[in-house]
Amino acid sequence: MAKSVFYHAGCPVCISAEHDIINLIGAENVEVVHIGEVRNRIDEAEKAGVKSVPALVTPNGNVLHINYGASIADVKG
Repeated sequence: MAKSVFYHAGCPVCISAEHDIINLIGAENVEVVHIGEVRNRIDEAEKAGVKSVPALVTPNGNVLHINYGASIADVKG
């Protein structure tokens, strides 16, 4: 089974959502990507349809924007 990918930028909203996602679906089912630290993954997130973080991309390609921490444009700087 493919994993979901959880993109975030490290803000308190993102960290809280990360913990909730891991508790809900299990660490083995999600790849966590901190795009504030791994900036080369920002393009990947954009191509997947991520407009703001925190966001979860499901194995089917659906993008679930969770709360609102920062826009991708803000993360890119």
